[in-house]
Amino acid sequence: MNILMVLTSHDKLGNTGEKTGFWLEEFAAPYYALKDAGAHIVLASPKGGQPPLDPKSDAPESQTDDTRRFKNDKAAQEALAKTEVLADVDYSTFDGVFYPGGHGPLWDLAEDKNSISLIEAFAMKNLPIAAVCHAPGIFRHTKDAKGQPLVSGRKVTGFTNSEEEAAGLTKVVPFLVEDALTQNGGHYSKGADWAPHTVVDGNLITGQNPASSTGVAEALLDQIRAIKAA
Repeated sequence: MNILMVLTSHDKLGNTGEKTGFWLEEFAAPYYALKDAGAHIVLASPKGGQPPLDPKSDAPESQTDDTRRFKNDKAAQEALAKTEVLADVDYSTFDGVFYPGGHGPLWDLAEDKNSISLIEAFAMKNLPIAAVCHAPGIFRHTKDAKGQPLVSGRKVTGFTNSEEEAAGLTKVVPFLVEDALTQNGGHYSKGADWAPHTVVDGNLITGQNPASSTGVAEALLDQIRAIKAA
């Protein structure tokens, strides 16, 4: 199975002067869940090359078995350093797509025309689209075949307003994921803050926060297997 992972290229946390990017656990956990299941993974980002890492996700208290595995995996590090330019990717060859979060996607991937086109093309084919934490913000402008918001009437989740408030970034981010999904007609649900919560509605697979990363990847694998077995 061929899976595309799309990461952010945005590294500025609003006007704070701080850095942001992708969240390490939200890349490492699904990367290994997919890889260990035998998937061929292609990494892409709007600008290509090394995507920026949110430094907070590299802090000691944010480490997991998967992030530690990544730190010792030279091949994975080299692959991440050479992400393909998203505009150059032929996404017709993929069975599914996974978007890791971190705050970066709110600025670039949510607005990126190539990402929007990719998501809409996958939706037309009913191929699985997975996004975790802040990454469900990528659905802000995506439409279905009738021109309605892609998440309208669909069950979804993503980083909660209360989790964003706990992070102290409610006034910094360009929009709140929970609000964007709700405003687009999504049937938004959430679990306890920071606890795993994965929602599957047809080909849309969303996770609430970093702890949901593996669950989202496993749901993506289940869908791809089911499609191939049909």
